[in-house]
Amino acid sequence: MDLPEDWRRTHYSKDIDPSMEGRQVTINGWVREIRDLGGIVFVLLRDGKGLVQVTASKKDTPPESFKIIKGLAGEYIVAVKGSVRASPQAPRGFEILPLNVKIIAKASHPLPIDTAEKVPADIDTRLNARILDLRRREPNAIFRIRHEVLKAIRDYLYSEGFIEVQTPRIIAAAAEGGASLFELKYFDRTAYLAQSPELYKEQLTTVFEKVFEIGPFFRAEESHSRRHLNEFTSVDVESAFADYRDVMRLQEQLLHRIGEHISKSCREELETINVHLKPPKIPFKRYTYSEILDELEEANCRINWGEDISTEAYRRLGELHKGEYYFITDWPTSTRPFYIKPRSDDPKVSYGFDTMYGWIEVASGGSRIDEKEALIKRLKEQNLNVESFKFFLDVFDYGMPPHAGWGMGLERLLMGMLKKNNIREVVLFPRDRFRLFP
Repeated sequence: MDLPEDWRRTHYSKDIDPSMEGRQVTINGWVREIRDLGGIVFVLLRDGKGLVQVTASKKDTPPESFKIIKGLAGEYIVAVKGSVRASPQAPRGFEILPLNVKIIAKASHPLPIDTAEKVPADIDTRLNARILDLRRREPNAIFRIRHEVLKAIRDYLYSEGFIEVQTPRIIAAAAEGGASLFELKYFDRTAYLAQSPELYKEQLTTVFEKVFEIGPFFRAEESHSRRHLNEFTSVDVESAFADYRDVMRLQEQLLHRIGEHISKSCREELETINVHLKPPKIPFKRYTYSEILDELEEANCRINWGEDISTEAYRRLGELHKGEYYFITDWPTSTRPFYIKPRSDDPKVSYGFDTMYGWIEVASGGSRIDEKEALIKRLKEQNLNVESFKFFLDVFDYGMPPHAGWGMGLERLLMGMLKKNNIREVVLFPRDRFRLFP
């Protein structure tokens, strides 16, 4: 249905306040909730900025408009022309007294989800009707916060002189030997969906020195847990003439900046999801891999040196470091991707690190190998085909500076910040082993 010019909104809900009493306004929105008391009907409308109450009475509302309002149902889209009246009992201290009402679109009932949030629904029901779910206050607040987190990331990295880049999602070789790849047909060749921009962002440091990318990546892992996704958003940073210590400092400062920005700009959204957020204190504590293993052993959770840390062990760490950001450094070289630089004084240990929030691994990074022969050696050690990485190795012949970087999982970060137990809560349309729709 076309919306006539004289029915287009004059104000969003947040543009109206009690001081505008008597002002004529036109609002457009969705019906969130209706309370029909017979001679008086309260309609709560939701638009892109918030909620506004429309109060219709048999006595004061024109008969045709009152009839239309009596026939409304949840998620109908309506336009309302009316006057503002101050009302301490109404949400935000005012209400709209309707003069004319137009139904723009109807919703079919019964709806699979109660958008008024009086009837709970499980996560699968919510994801199956995701658009309706996003009209609820809590999911809506989460993604408004996510938007502001991305804004804070970009603003900070721009201020630090980083250039935003976009790298291919269709690739010929894996950036990480152990990672599972989604294979696809690329004309008459086999290609893969990228699981990281690593090899491209390293090359780009030889041009721009400081680069970052925010975008979707893919892992064909069969894990099906509350913290795994097959399509995820990665925030990747790479910096020339830097080592792992430089990019660790960059990351903790970035996370502090995000906390500052969200705690100030998203107060209403944080209140909606009942989260009290403070910027993390910096610098973060730094623990070596060996120190973490000692800590776990004291907590009756033994990990042999050289092994990855298990999910059970990470959960134990979460109990020991609840609500804390911290770094785990000096990982065994054998557990790190081929491009992470081994320490010069002890090659069994790498210049790699993970960034943790409680039990959640938020990011991983380190100093990169910047010598071609050393990189070829690491590829062979991990039984990777050197020829497959020729496009990457060739760049080392053009001059490769020392460099370092990290990749941060946006959803993992949000899951920790917003105290969510399931990573799907912070993804608009999650893709996991079993979910391909909507």
